[in-house]
Amino acid sequence: MTLASLKTLHTSLFFLVALRAVHSAHASTPIVDLGYAQYQGVFDAALNITSFLGIRYAAAPTGNLRWRVPSPPFTVSGVQLVDTNPPPCYQGLLGGAPTNPLTARDNAQSEDCLFLSVYSPAINSTKLLPTIVWIHGGGYVLGSAGDYNGAELVQESNNEVVVVVIQYRLGLFGFLAGEQVQDGGVLNAGLLDQDFALRWVNKNIRKFGGDPEKVTIWGESAGAGSVIQHVVAHGGKTEPQLFRAAITSSTFLPSQYVYNDKIPQTLFDDVAAQAGCTAADSDALECLRGVDAAALLEINLNLTLAGFQGTVTFVPVIDKSFITQSPTELLAQGSVNGDILLSMTNTNEGVIFVNQSVEYDVVQYVGQLFPLFGTEESAAVASIYESLGSPLDQVNAIMKESIFVCPTYRLLDAFPNASYKGEYAVPPALHGDDVFYYFPSVVFAGSMLQFNNTIFRTAFDQGFFSFAAHLDPNAKLLPTITPAWPKWSESATQEMVFNRSEAGAPLVEGALTDEALLDRCEFWKSVHSLTGQ
Repeated sequence: MTLASLKTLHTSLFFLVALRAVHSAHASTPIVDLGYAQYQGVFDAALNITSFLGIRYAAAPTGNLRWRVPSPPFTVSGVQLVDTNPPPCYQGLLGGAPTNPLTARDNAQSEDCLFLSVYSPAINSTKLLPTIVWIHGGGYVLGSAGDYNGAELVQESNNEVVVVVIQYRLGLFGFLAGEQVQDGGVLNAGLLDQDFALRWVNKNIRKFGGDPEKVTIWGESAGAGSVIQHVVAHGGKTEPQLFRAAITSSTFLPSQYVYNDKIPQTLFDDVAAQAGCTAADSDALECLRGVDAAALLEINLNLTLAGFQGTVTFVPVIDKSFITQSPTELLAQGSVNGDILLSMTNTNEGVIFVNQSVEYDVVQYVGQLFPLFGTEESAAVASIYESLGSPLDQVNAIMKESIFVCPTYRLLDAFPNASYKGEYAVPPALHGDDVFYYFPSVVFAGSMLQFNNTIFRTAFDQGFFSFAAHLDPNAKLLPTITPAWPKWSESATQEMVFNRSEAGAPLVEGALTDEALLDRCEFWKSVHSLTGQ
């Protein structure tokens, strides 16, 4: 045999062994039969975690299924290997944002995007584990399951939870409203996708080692805003109970109007006009269903980018069915799903949504942020915030408190003596800075982990996982420096602050909530009908 022949034989044997190794690795991963499909994931022996990336939980919402309730997937034969992140839903932009963390034009994006991923350390266990369902943020226009490696949450929980990461329709594909959508389709399609995914979890998570009776829903930014929507869904009477606990990180509650109010109706008319459909026609929505997806994506980008700086164009609405009243009203009534809550806010939530190079007229800014305000209401806001520094400081505080922080306190009050409040305060403590502690591998342009200290990271992370596992952040899965975390109540407004000292050491301690902040939040609550919250 020649040297060349020996090399060829050696190469062939190498690839044969490699292929057999790959086949053996896949063959050792259990196949989960969901009835409509069989899925085989990938087992990581080093982490003892099996990952199922891109399980279809609903049929493709395309063509005639656009702006309709999600429907069950079609049955497929054979074993589906799910070892690759699913395509993201079509993306949009934040209004007037000077920078953006994600690429708006990604060839991998698809209208067929209703997938979820499951990460389990208990695929062969007879003991069911608590389950965390992560709802990604991105202002209801950005984000995907592939941005977040759920295996990292499993590791941080000491392999004590099963994690599900879901996708849902975004932008105009998920949140187009107006009378025509109510008459010929479904409102809040993106929220109904999330609800459909939660029902999938309720039905199927046992097959992955998760306990459907111990589900915690957790989201950041618009993901946390989505958590609010599920907390108040159906007036707090969702059946069956889809989760027992809720976690919000940087709760996001933008203006949420009734579906046919002037603003959502004008947006529908704008979409129809740009698509070449006549909004006044009875079949305007059917016309939009026939428009090419690429054209709708272009319209989505145009309208989201044209929005007022730092705001989102397409968001949830009051549809009188899934969301029966404004979230503020439902929270005030205590009309909530779930039994217990943990909420985290960041010290400087508003900064990235405000152009820091502009000289602001505070009254004018408030009127643009909340279009239903008159001069009197805008002036009242300016008066309340005038002691908080320069006009820029005031605008930063108004964005932070009206949209993120004050809705969080309303949510906490809806769970009396059954909620916990925390604050992430490591400078600069901007919106999104906390995400890197949950998901170290997440990539957002220009952002990074601010305090890479193991003791701090463990203290910060473990509250969430102890809460998900035991409904109590004090029932620690791992030892931490965090002191006893008191429950929140209107009579005991205490929270846990996660910071670092001037010397660079971890600093985690309890604190009383600023009474002046709570007073400002009462103002925002009193005008919620004008802010649309």
